[in-house]
Amino acid sequence: MIRRFGILNDQVGREDALLYGIPYPGAYVTDEDGVVVAKFFHDTYKKRDSPERLIDAALGRVTVSEDAPCARGGDEVVRVSAFLHGGKGTIRQGIVRELVVRLDLGDGMHVYGEPVPEGLIPLRVTVDGPPGLAVGDPIYPPTETLHLESMGMALPVWSGVVDIRAPCYAVGELASETRPLDVDTARIEVAVRYQACDDTVCLPPRTEKLGLEAALDVVDVPSLGMHMGHGQREGGYDGRPHMARLMWRKVRAYPLGLPRFILKTLRLELAARWRRLSAGTPAEVTRAGVDLRGGEESADEGAAETGVRS
Repeated sequence: MIRRFGILNDQVGREDALLYGIPYPGAYVTDEDGVVVAKFFHDTYKKRDSPERLIDAALGRVTVSEDAPCARGGDEVVRVSAFLHGGKGTIRQGIVRELVVRLDLGDGMHVYGEPVPEGLIPLRVTVDGPPGLAVGDPIYPPTETLHLESMGMALPVWSGVVDIRAPCYAVGELASETRPLDVDTARIEVAVRYQACDDTVCLPPRTEKLGLEAALDVVDVPSLGMHMGHGQREGGYDGRPHMARLMWRKVRAYPLGLPRFILKTLRLELAARWRRLSAGTPAEVTRAGVDLRGGEESADEGAAETGVRS
């Protein structure tokens, strides 16, 4: 089935025996008739789409949560807001949220898309955040066509309520599954450049700057030794039976892959043990003979080795 859909992860070779054969992580969204209306796929298992993105794709619109972090600006002609959509407004490692910029234009007003003639300003949105916050290119909705018969021109425009979505997620520099959070929040800066017009008059171009604080959150991990002890939200369910079945299937197919996997697992568990010891007294650490700085580096290295190469 994986090969039929063309989603076999070709970044994982046969030498990565316990991972070989996995698909690229992703999801298909279908309508009630089973027709695919959207798909989301990524090149690494450390990046996944939030449920809200999938729901919005199925509904064909952005659903706004009242508890999402939000910043507002603009005026009575064009109201501008920016909010972090998904996960109750939190940012987690690898979970793709959306920074949504919404323009609510007054009756009879429009803003321009691209391309436009010289002298007119198209709508542009830029999003910046701290190091470790990956931000994708803004996704603009389709434009309408405004026909200016007297000038013989057809211009792309938006009117009414316009939502521009910028995918964003944290990478290990900002929030990592191998260590507790370094900071509690991340500051996101948004700039919106536009020119509002009606059928006869264009207002001066305007740049609206907004900023919002988003809470950082840890990730949910299963009750497996390699994932525990790194300051994440540890699940109460026991993942060992599932892991045992997976190991048995993989060992039968790739006998030499198991030793490599065991070494990676031991490295991660040792890093977690060092982290727990670092919270103890200096005497306890000395008796254990642990180099805490080396343990921190091992945790990051181990996490990198157990992930899919990208």
